[in-house]
Amino acid sequence: MSNRTIAKFGGLVIFVIAAQALVWSCSHASSNGRYAVNTAELSPDYEKPVTVGKIESNDITESSGLAASLCQADVFWTHNDSGDDAFIFAINSKGKHLGTWRVGGARNSDWEDIGAFKDTAGNCYLFIGDIGNNKRERNEQRFYRVREPVLSSQGSASNKKNPLPTEPAETVVFKYPDTPHDAETMIVQPRTGDVYVLTKRIDGPSLVFKITPRFESPATVLAEKVGEVALPTVPNGLLTGGGVSPDGTRVVVCDYSAGYELNLGNPGNFDDIWKQKPVPIDLGDRKQGESVTFSSDGRSIFTTSEKKNSPIIEVKGK
Repeated sequence: MSNRTIAKFGGLVIFVIAAQALVWSCSHASSNGRYAVNTAELSPDYEKPVTVGKIESNDITESSGLAASLCQADVFWTHNDSGDDAFIFAINSKGKHLGTWRVGGARNSDWEDIGAFKDTAGNCYLFIGDIGNNKRERNEQRFYRVREPVLSSQGSASNKKNPLPTEPAETVVFKYPDTPHDAETMIVQPRTGDVYVLTKRIDGPSLVFKITPRFESPATVLAEKVGEVALPTVPNGLLTGGGVSPDGTRVVVCDYSAGYELNLGNPGNFDDIWKQKPVPIDLGDRKQGESVTFSSDGRSIFTTSEKKNSPIIEVKGK
């Protein structure tokens, strides 16, 4: 082997080791705090995070998405990550188990986020994002829309072994205009019902894609790229969850280190929100934070973690 070949081979080895180290540190950022933001840069609009409860149900082992109901007081919806069936769980802000439902006509390939939506007639829905794509093997992604279940005393006794049924879910299949992406963040625009998927990247800012649902058509929808979100941290596109305020003027996203708010300031063109600077928010001690949402009144931010019986953290606005 020539000296030139040895030099090239050695450079390749160093590059591979460095890349593996970056991926490893990204996946463990929640525990080592390597990418924690500067506390001096935290938003002055929020108080310090407070642990207000703990997820009670042992069936919730990977709370990968979180959404506050817009029709039922103190009700939050969550789901597990890939590896589970098509279950959604209702909890309150303290983590009390309120019920388990199996989503009719849906399957969980890699559910990553959930959003709540209330239409002009007052009907409430849940949008579930089957958008994970770790190996970039899926050329098409999907999300489901299902009528939000109404809680009752019967719901509190249900679990994965004895779930209640939802109404049949409606499905939208979509694809990206360029190449397959991995994503863990999905929000539903509260005025229009448009769905936004934000990709998860270690090699650049998150890409924002917009999908206008056509539930009446089985045709695959082509997503539209409408922006990018670069977090003030490294890597700057490693988004793991998100939510939107009920008035549609603020978006909160998170990575393994913290939360970040984009503030439009007025109910103008929603797509302009992706041009705003993300301002860091302290979300507290999350073991593997992948879910974040606004409260139903927009005054607080709630977040959970993966792992069983994870804490529920509230960050109140000032």
